[in-house]
Amino acid sequence: MTSAPSTPNSAPSADTPEPDVYPPNPAFAAAANAQPSLYDDAARDRLAFWETQAERLHWHEKWSDVLDWSGAPVAKWFVGGKLNVAYNCVDRHVLEGNGERVAIEFEGEPGDTRTLTYNDLLAEVSRAANAFTDLGLVAGDRVAVYMPMIPEAIVTMLACARLGLTHSVVFGGFSAGALRSRIDDAEAKLVVTVDGQWRRGKPAPLKSAVDEAVDGAESVENVLVVRRTGIDVEWTEGRDLCWHDTVDPASPEHTAQPFDSEHPLFILYTSGTTGKPKGIVHTTGGYLTQVSYTHHNVFDYKPDDVYWCTADIGWVTGHSYIVYGPLSNGVTQVVYEGTPNSPDEHRHFQIIEKYGVSIYYTAPTMVRTFMKWGRAIPDAHDLSSIRLLGSVGEPINPEAWRWYRDVIGGGTAPIVDTWWQTETGAIMISPLPGVTTTKPGSAMAPLPGISAKIVDDDGKDVGNGGSGYLVLDEPWPSMLRGIWGDMDRYRDTYWSRYAEQGWYFAGDGAKFDEDGALWVMGRVDDVMNVSGHRISTAEVESALVGHSGVAEAAVVGATDDTTGQGIVAFVILRQGVENTGDPLIAELRSQVSTDISPIAKPREIHIVPELPKTRSGKIMRRLLRDVAEGRELGDTSTLVDPGVFEAIRKA
Repeated sequence: MTSAPSTPNSAPSADTPEPDVYPPNPAFAAAANAQPSLYDDAARDRLAFWETQAERLHWHEKWSDVLDWSGAPVAKWFVGGKLNVAYNCVDRHVLEGNGERVAIEFEGEPGDTRTLTYNDLLAEVSRAANAFTDLGLVAGDRVAVYMPMIPEAIVTMLACARLGLTHSVVFGGFSAGALRSRIDDAEAKLVVTVDGQWRRGKPAPLKSAVDEAVDGAESVENVLVVRRTGIDVEWTEGRDLCWHDTVDPASPEHTAQPFDSEHPLFILYTSGTTGKPKGIVHTTGGYLTQVSYTHHNVFDYKPDDVYWCTADIGWVTGHSYIVYGPLSNGVTQVVYEGTPNSPDEHRHFQIIEKYGVSIYYTAPTMVRTFMKWGRAIPDAHDLSSIRLLGSVGEPINPEAWRWYRDVIGGGTAPIVDTWWQTETGAIMISPLPGVTTTKPGSAMAPLPGISAKIVDDDGKDVGNGGSGYLVLDEPWPSMLRGIWGDMDRYRDTYWSRYAEQGWYFAGDGAKFDEDGALWVMGRVDDVMNVSGHRISTAEVESALVGHSGVAEAAVVGATDDTTGQGIVAFVILRQGVENTGDPLIAELRSQVSTDISPIAKPREIHIVPELPKTRSGKIMRRLLRDVAEGRELGDTSTLVDPGVFEAIRKA
């Protein structure tokens, strides 16, 4: 078990302009949800610790065993226990007398608002559950959700959880092709979407992408459409249904039934190094236990707080820290539909001011964007309600960390710099506010109940001051239970590198500093992290080669001051294809946007005569990354033609 790192012996001197460490505020620490004893409890008996966390939830039937790891690397947590996720997120708060508490303060991009109490949310989820049942859906069926950040999206997820339907949420920025591949892989029977979504003041169509995606999709029986923007859409009678005609008239009464702790709650697709997205499977009891526990302790949520996680439900952060973690704890939270600069760069700060947001959880990319806009914008607003800040999606650089604390957090708010993944389901490494002395840019230590190591290629601990690979050496409740329909890929992707030890390999490099604080260094595989979104090099290369003029492509992630990594592509054209310069590059970027998503568009595309390859034909992306970042080239001795870089530089 990895414990919290020790506090450095020496504090910074009084004249140090930027402290190296930030101890907890004593007043905050005294009232914090998490106390140092959590580490002691977890170290004393890890499984008993997780059993205690599970008891924070309502179980219809108690488990017989906390963990069954006999089928490793597939875990079973809270074996035999039964619960209903939606009941835990909605019903129990109403039954405890908190029905009039606000659950969701919705802020639409055009400025429209809705307030949903837990009573309202229960009625809406019950209506959707009854409507889904009337459509013939039964527990175990899959539902694809392709929606913007509106209340109906959250209602849909909860209604699926209530009925034991396994949902697959697809980010609304993905293309029709990406949606289709996910529908087919999961064999979704129902697709829930909207007519269009608001983007920077204008309605952008969404159902048209669904129409294209479901054309010929054998599994899809119905498409349920929320009227959000009022734009005209094509309509297929017998397949397409209007949410307002189907769900709104349904009964607001519904009795939740319990499901086994290992019943699949959702599938969420994430990029893989082969180019084919992986359907990550998360189940019910262990997942809800860990997201509820981490939300309570990492974010220190209190009943009078207003919480805002700026993620989208299309990503795991939206699942775990907008829907299931927060609602299981009875939060009042802000849900915002739009972009941070619509109608202008003041929007996020106006929302914080308007609703009195006290806990704000966003990505380093957003922080760096705010920095570029300048502090005059946040300084124009009263942000005094902020008492805790969070960071997610990628490592945050120390400069952005300090700016975030000083400008958004008033120089006092603690920052919880969280490391976790789609695959882990919930936060794994993070400071505990009120307990941890933090360092800007460091995730600090595994949470109580979580065990992690940093090891070398041979699996040996690197120790303080060492760097290597981040591994998880003990199972955890919210861990993925496999890749949908491909357990061999699951074992190969996550468990093969350290198969002898039985460790999960996270795909990230990390280091311990001399004090034992843990620093995550980023991806070491062929998956790029762009603004917190994981995009595989193979996916982008495949999209580029799909263009009729492209013979070969190589893609790398290069350091980017705003997005963390930027996508840089090197492309060889087919024989006889003219390099038209900017028009061709615009075509190629559009191809990637269409095939994958606008977020996957390369920052740079270089048309080159050849690519650096080894004698076995492997493209040396490491050297291309050196080129993309303007560094001196590394070892070129294994290349067939080391002179290739002269040709690349001249291109």
